[in-house]
Amino acid sequence: MTLGNAITDVRGIEVGQAQDTEALTGCTVILCRQGAVAGVDVRGSAPGTRETDLLDPVNLVEKVHAVVLTGGSAYGLDAASGVMHYLEEQNIGFPMGSVVVPIVPAAVLYDLGLGRADVRPDAAMGYRAAASASSDAPTEGNVGAGTGASIGKILGMDYAMKAGIGTASIAINGLIVAAIVAVNALGDVIDPGSGAKIAGLRSGTTLDVLKNSRAPSAVQSNTVIGVVATNAKFNKVQATKIAQMAHDGLAQSIRPAHTMFDGDAIFALATGEVEADVSTVGAFAAEVMAQAIVRAARMAESAGGLPGLKQQD
Repeated sequence: MTLGNAITDVRGIEVGQAQDTEALTGCTVILCRQGAVAGVDVRGSAPGTRETDLLDPVNLVEKVHAVVLTGGSAYGLDAASGVMHYLEEQNIGFPMGSVVVPIVPAAVLYDLGLGRADVRPDAAMGYRAAASASSDAPTEGNVGAGTGASIGKILGMDYAMKAGIGTASIAINGLIVAAIVAVNALGDVIDPGSGAKIAGLRSGTTLDVLKNSRAPSAVQSNTVIGVVATNAKFNKVQATKIAQMAHDGLAQSIRPAHTMFDGDAIFALATGEVEADVSTVGAFAAEVMAQAIVRAARMAESAGGLPGLKQQD
């Protein structure tokens, strides 16, 4: 099987992105027109989300029609309304009598400290992103929700680096597990194999600063938000477990992760084509999440006064 090393390798998953490159903000829409069973796990302590309660396994709705990853902090949640409008026009959603209600969970990251703080993703941008969605491998780096993303901010933006959005996939005997992630972490991006820092705090490491009891100065400007997708057949309980295990990939590639100053959230989507073991899919969800995070750092271009690795390679 030929893969594009992208979340769109899962059949039925499309990605659309829109951004304002002057304001340095944007949104990414992961579209599943036929619906996908979904779960979510929020580990960070400063999240901004929409419709995550709906994904609790005890609640009614089993499938979602899109997931929105967006900049703009809580303001950026408006982008999900635009995605709903697009899906309604396509007659995609949960049937409710004579209408459909698209199910569109969302998570935000804080990028208001880069570019223009008064411009955020809105319903119009969300609509544009959804309308552009395709099964092609999505662009990585400074696009969509990664447009204003940054990392290594424990000493403030003067010492941070640019990050972005990344994607990755793996195929195992017909099973596909894939991820897409916008990386806007307090900490540094780490090579999971060697443990070496790839990008982040420009001088030393975030853990070095913590050893010296230096308090974080960018306490509200961080979050890693992402989606893992698989063509496996799972229910909401199992999808939630996949989302939980995918956080292991975040912990392997970001140091430190899940702090009081991050809003880390990962969604899981299952399209239901093949039978698979939950533990196996969860293990590889962690692997592709770590790979996607590294891609998000490596594909980031310099912007907003922050250096990115792409020009340095």
